Amino acid sequence: MTDPRNTDVLIIGSGAAGLTAALNLADTHRVTVLAKGGFDEGSTAWAQGGIAAVLEPGDTFENHVEDTMTAGAGLNDRAIVEFVVEGAPAAIARLQALGVPFATEGDALHLTREGGHSHRRIVHVADATGWAVQEALLKAALAHPNITMVPDMVAIDLATGRHEERYSGAGNVWGVYAFNRRTGRVETYCARATILATGGAGRTYQFSTAPRGATGDGIAMAWRAGCRVSNMEFMQFHPTCLWNLEVKNFLITEAVRGEGGILKIPETGERFMPRFDDRAELAPRDIVARAIDHEIKRLGLDYVHLDISHREPEFVRAHFPNIYEKLIGLGIDMTQAPIPVVPAQHYTCGGIVVDRKGATDLPGLWAAGECTQSGLHGANRLASNSLLECFVFGESAARAIAAAWDDLRPPPVIRAWDESRVTDSDEEVVIKQNWTEIRRFMWNYVGIVRTTKRLERAQHRIQMLNDEVADYYGHFRVTPDLIEMRNLLQAADLIVRSALHRRESRGLHYTLDYPETAAGAVDTVLVP
Repeated sequence: MTDPRNTDVLIIGSGAAGLTAALNLADTHRVTVLAKGGFDEGSTAWAQGGIAAVLEPGDTFENHVEDTMTAGAGLNDRAIVEFVVEGAPAAIARLQALGVPFATEGDALHLTREGGHSHRRIVHVADATGWAVQEALLKAALAHPNITMVPDMVAIDLATGRHEERYSGAGNVWGVYAFNRRTGRVETYCARATILATGGAGRTYQFSTAPRGATGDGIAMAWRAGCRVSNMEFMQFHPTCLWNLEVKNFLITEAVRGEGGILKIPETGERFMPRFDDRAELAPRDIVARAIDHEIKRLGLDYVHLDISHREPEFVRAHFPNIYEKLIGLGIDMTQAPIPVVPAQHYTCGGIVVDRKGATDLPGLWAAGECTQSGLHGANRLASNSLLECFVFGESAARAIAAAWDDLRPPPVIRAWDESRVTDSDEEVVIKQNWTEIRRFMWNYVGIVRTTKRLERAQHRIQMLNDEVADYYGHFRVTPDLIEMRNLLQAADLIVRSALHRRESRGLHYTLDYPETAAGAVDTVLVP
């Protein structure tokens, strides 16, 4: 059997983007896929919504393009938006062929409509589309003889020309150094082509709907290796995430407000949304999130209340069975009492700069999915375009690698990971403290509503922590927690630098110091 540590194509990440790329390459190439934990612990499996595609009679690609451009506040790349939108129906067909049991209505796929869409175009599997998609992709990948799936591998850094036995400054990417959770050792994985499909940086924030592993690893590794990063200031927030000390990322669907749920100040019971918008609780997501954030900061609250207890208990239980059961298990009866909620980080719109082939700035390195800035989302992601991006760019990167194969050199000899000058840490508390501090100041200073002063305070703390973490990283053996904290801090730095650079309010970036939107839409691009 061949060694998966020396393969044709190395893919870091086992979600929709990574597995799509793997399945598109595996008939002609040996592929190794590294998962940070289990194969289904990434963001894909958590996606509740669906996949946007033009399938309804009367809907057009142009409609979907315009809806995406409107949501993105003019910052999208129209050519990329057209490329992705036009690839959607074929992506859905391929998923059906893999056995994804999409909801149907008669002989056709059942389509729902979500905020920002002018037509019904969301293909879904009940309210757990991501799980069904992940299951189908994973089943196909595990069954393919040319795909080796390796769990519990925490990527540390890309292996580049700097790590060749004969040093090269050419910037080629040859694979990755990764920590094996099972053995506690660092291993080197080499390949002719590497694809980053590592997801977003949601865990940079105290409250996030992202899974535990969304610590911006791919973005941070690509930046350190020499890739440009773009539009990291655009973080999407969901208005109503359950506030609970034990459960950190349980979404309370917007349908609760749609069915009459009212947002209130906990102490007084005052309904506050009418002060912010005539549509009150039915205002768009960003307005509701901003209003909740405003009241929490103004009054020093931990959360606000979402109250639907005035509706009939039978109605509430019938419409929201999963939420009802989850809350009952936590001691909250939503038919009798309000639900404590906070906004939560939901999606990373910025990331590694890629072209329509998924190619990054570095030879041998491609990227796809939430870790990238492809030009699709602009300043705000349209609902259900995120999974779609994974399928289209996962396939596009695979095709580009296959087309360029004869020009991709076999990897040279890469130096082994050097642990000769480090020791085991006896100060794990430092990691926990810094991790908590980063997520708290990012939430308070770099959240939904920003000011230059808050951003500068965050930047000052990041500078202090950078010295601390660099010193710690240089003296102690790596652990998964240390790797993640280093990446989390790098992601936080990129977000703050990007936010300070943008002197306007656009899409998801809202600053009190520059509340107007500038005439020209320009990407924020950071160069290493």
